[in-house]
Amino acid sequence: MKKKLIREKMLKKRKKLSKESRDIHSQIIMDKLLSSSYYANSKTIMCFISFSDEVNTHNFIKKAIDDGKRIVVPITFPENKELKPSILKDFKELEPGFYNILTPKEEFKRFIDPQEIDLVIVPGVAFKKDGYRVGYGGGYYDRFLSKIQNTPTIAIGFDIQVVEDLPIDSFDIPVDYIYTEKNIINCNV
Repeated sequence: MKKKLIREKMLKKRKKLSKESRDIHSQIIMDKLLSSSYYANSKTIMCFISFSDEVNTHNFIKKAIDDGKRIVVPITFPENKELKPSILKDFKELEPGFYNILTPKEEFKRFIDPQEIDLVIVPGVAFKKDGYRVGYGGGYYDRFLSKIQNTPTIAIGFDIQVVEDLPIDSFDIPVDYIYTEKNIINCNV
């Protein structure tokens, strides 16, 4: 099945989850993340800012900032389909940006070298147990992850987003772990 078709089917499936289910499952996933050794041992964490019916990362980001972690969020550059990590010091520094996703206001963009990141929390639409994923179709994360291949990566999604098979392209970069409300999947085994 083509990625586009998988994306469409999975987004419909995810949209059918009730807000209550999404909230409860998001909290379970975030609790797993917060209690992980990866979180404990990381000083600089890159995390996407969730939107729509994704696993909600807003409270995780706020908690990490409160815990003294250096949080960086991705800023998208559509002209070259690039992600650049920017330090976020306060959730109030955000405004709706590209695709209506919250992004740092111009005066709060503080770009850093991706090599400074200790952990990357990765979004996705569908995930396969070997770490490959289907995102939203821009290839932003695959390009970004190809630059930081020694940094641990954790994709987060609802259990319904884990599938048996996905098409894989030569430029796709798998993640190390997938956290859902039901499982922590080690993709390196």
